[in-house]
Amino acid sequence: MIIDTMLQAAIAAAEVILDVYSRPIASEAKSDGSPVTEADGRAEAVILEHLRELGIPVLAEESVAAGRIPDLGTRFFVVDPLDGTKEFLKRNGEFTVNIALVEGRAPKLGVVLAPVTGAIYWTGADGAMTGRVVDRAITEARRIDASAAEPLKIVASRSHGHAALAELCTSMNVVEDVSVGSSLKFCILAEGKAQLYPRFTPTSEWDTAAGQAVLEAAGGVVLGIDGAPLDCGHAERSYLNTFFVAAANRALALEATAIMQRLVR
Repeated sequence: MIIDTMLQAAIAAAEVILDVYSRPIASEAKSDGSPVTEADGRAEAVILEHLRELGIPVLAEESVAAGRIPDLGTRFFVVDPLDGTKEFLKRNGEFTVNIALVEGRAPKLGVVLAPVTGAIYWTGADGAMTGRVVDRAITEARRIDASAAEPLKIVASRSHGHAALAELCTSMNVVEDVSVGSSLKFCILAEGKAQLYPRFTPTSEWDTAAGQAVLEAAGGVVLGIDGAPLDCGHAERSYLNTFFVAAANRALALEATAIMQRLVR
């Protein structure tokens, strides 16, 4: 199965990342100013090697940065070999390996793996799953579901981000911030530990596709600020996302996007 190959690729990439993480880390700045390390390139090479046998095009962050973009068609992988490079450099453990399969622009399958903790999230046959990687094997596998239970919790910081975030929190009676880095934000929602993730700052498709697939498999929703489903394959905007909101259900997502539209006018 495709998801099995995706899981194997993520686990192999995590091993490479942890090898780099175990010693002094050097970084360089890419053309957009974001940092890149040895781990980014090595992990992407491992993932591409695993996925190559499936014969499906791959939109991968470091390959795109180097100008290597295949003809994607309607079915392709989206890969971020190391999501949260800033967190990697801070050594706080809040970085992930992201692999998604997109069909008809929509993320359908996804794997998110946090190398330091071994926490792994993926789209299973009957919904979203989580477990832990131990000695290259997934243990403690269980199904997870998004929850819209109140009071509302948000995975974003009121003090670090767009100025409109605090007003959104007030408008929707958010009572608590759950701070976490990288695509783990989507996974926190998928586990029912928070209900909202509004994004007022730029992201790329490889930052979100895998987490979106996991959250939607758990019953959640990811909408662009226009209220339409967030999708992939937008070469015309260099694979950048619009502002978006991830939420435990569609009603919450629509309420948040309506407020976001007003706040960013």
